[in-house]
Amino acid sequence: MNKLPEVETAKTLMNEAMAWSVMRWLREKKRVRKAADQANAALDQSSQAVRERWPDRIRAAYEALVAPAAGAPTASHQQKTPLPAIDPEATLIASKSKEIDDEAYRARMDAEEAFDQAEKQLSTRLAREGCRKAIHSWDLHEKAIRKAEGLIRPK
Repeated sequence: MNKLPEVETAKTLMNEAMAWSVMRWLREKKRVRKAADQANAALDQSSQAVRERWPDRIRAAYEALVAPAAGAPTASHQQKTPLPAIDPEATLIASKSKEIDDEAYRARMDAEEAFDQAEKQLSTRLAREGCRKAIHSWDLHEKAIRKAEGLIRPK
């Protein structure tokens, strides 16, 4: 996986922000939020692009795992013809990938919660913790993407 400029920019900003005062946080919070949103969007887009290059059987297994969790109708409800049975090996591979994705997502939500609390309490300690958690979540997401890239068949 190539380093994403949006993620690198956000990491640099978060590392810098760990030394900010409350007043600086209040002035810069929109900039921090924008950088974090851009990093998250870039990682989400990269992750989706990698999954689109997976072999069909693994992609179908992953989508079958994700659809019920998201409350979306399953693929068999969207199509008139039922999907072929998903092989157990593909399901196992997809479930491991989903576990890694879920871990990165939980870390992202944890960082967002820390930032929300920091803003409510005007706490630089919580804001610093949010920065650390955001960087950690991006590292986990990058790790998930690298592992997902390993599932792409060479052409």
